[in-house]
Amino acid sequence: MARFTRSLRYRLTLSYVLLFTFLLALVGVFFREALSSILDHQTRAVLEEEWGAIKGYLWIREGLPIWFYDEADPEEAAVVDRLQRVLLVADADGKVLEVSPLYSLIGVDSPEKIREAIRSQAADFTVRKDYYGAPYLVRSGVLTEEKRQFYVAVGRPLAESQKVLEQFTLRYFSLTPLLILSCCLVGWFLARRALGPVNDVARAAQRISGSHLSVRIPSRGADDELDRLIESFNRMIARLEDSFEQIRRFSTDVSHELRTPITAIRGQLEVALLTAQSADQFREAVENAMQDVERLSQIVRGLLLLAQAESGQLALERTRLDFAALVGDVVEQFQIPAEGAGVQLEAELPPECMVVVDRLQCERLVSNLLSNAVKYTPEGGSVKVRLETASGKIRLAVEDTGLGIPAEDIPHIFDRFYRSARASPGPERGLGLGLSFVAWIAKAHGGRVEVRSVVGQGSRFLVELPAEPVA
Repeated sequence: MARFTRSLRYRLTLSYVLLFTFLLALVGVFFREALSSILDHQTRAVLEEEWGAIKGYLWIREGLPIWFYDEADPEEAAVVDRLQRVLLVADADGKVLEVSPLYSLIGVDSPEKIREAIRSQAADFTVRKDYYGAPYLVRSGVLTEEKRQFYVAVGRPLAESQKVLEQFTLRYFSLTPLLILSCCLVGWFLARRALGPVNDVARAAQRISGSHLSVRIPSRGADDELDRLIESFNRMIARLEDSFEQIRRFSTDVSHELRTPITAIRGQLEVALLTAQSADQFREAVENAMQDVERLSQIVRGLLLLAQAESGQLALERTRLDFAALVGDVVEQFQIPAEGAGVQLEAELPPECMVVVDRLQCERLVSNLLSNAVKYTPEGGSVKVRLETASGKIRLAVEDTGLGIPAEDIPHIFDRFYRSARASPGPERGLGLGLSFVAWIAKAHGGRVEVRSVVGQGSRFLVELPAEPVA
């Protein structure tokens, strides 16, 4: 059986309508009960007033009820007439002294009930129906005359109150379907308007491909959840665009870097096959080809290692060590190459600098920085290494008096294979991966790298690492 699915717009509208319907029904029931309570309170208040009037107009003399009022006064005559419409008067034994025709229709109280009311001396309100089913509210109690107690019950019809309730119920719940229909239309419209940006995101996502990552959704300016969704979506697309651009640039750089040594190897071997006439000439061609093969191997190893590092496959093996001693060992290793290049290499290190880092990767970081510094510093220049601790961080600075880096190249020097043409001192060119490793190693340890450089005056690389490992 196929699964029946409904759109989010439909579900939102349905939820809104159901909630609105429930609230309408709840409000209707609440106001109906409130109106019923008000009408009942008013009827009871009128009966209490009539009970008080009975005490003033009804006298019982020698067991006979007498209505004492001015018959010439229309107002008093009307009051007494109203009191006598639904009325029962009986003595303490339950003998009926006076009963109105309407009260007879709702049933005369039994002697047992009358005697019980006399004993309890309590006022009582009851709803009773006449022969035709019409309801009446009856207020009964005890009246004392001539030191004797009599049972008196006075009632009022509830037909008008019930009519008011029925009219309210009919009108309210007749109007409710129209309100629900209006709610459906408004809810459908509002859901469509609210989900518009979501549909824009969905359509934009369908248009996205590797060659079409410039899609952006404009913000609505409401600063609500949908705007935050749009902002997150746009940031995600920007990251994807950067990643795809990096992949394209990486592919271009790799193809270029690999093509150069492969072309050189092929050219040297072809020349040797066509022109070499002695074993020495063949040996020279093979040696040159082997140098290019080694360069090709270095590129492949470097790329593989960097790819493992950036993908998280290269895990750090942290140990507690003296970073000052580590830097000193690397500086000592570069003393001979620096002397050979005519560069003065100095180091200012504290007696001890304990940190928790990956020794191998940190050695690679320091080595890459010193290698570049020595390589791009002309004869007679100097390279200085400084290490210090401050505020729970260690700062490693490598300064040189070399060629410097042009300002337009600084944002790109940590990209793979990026090399500034102006900074290349001669035919010896690196792979363009050293500073990429430096940036990754610093980031993996929770640190960062800063570069300051002036063309013709030299460069300063500052690596800042936390003294304690990042959780």
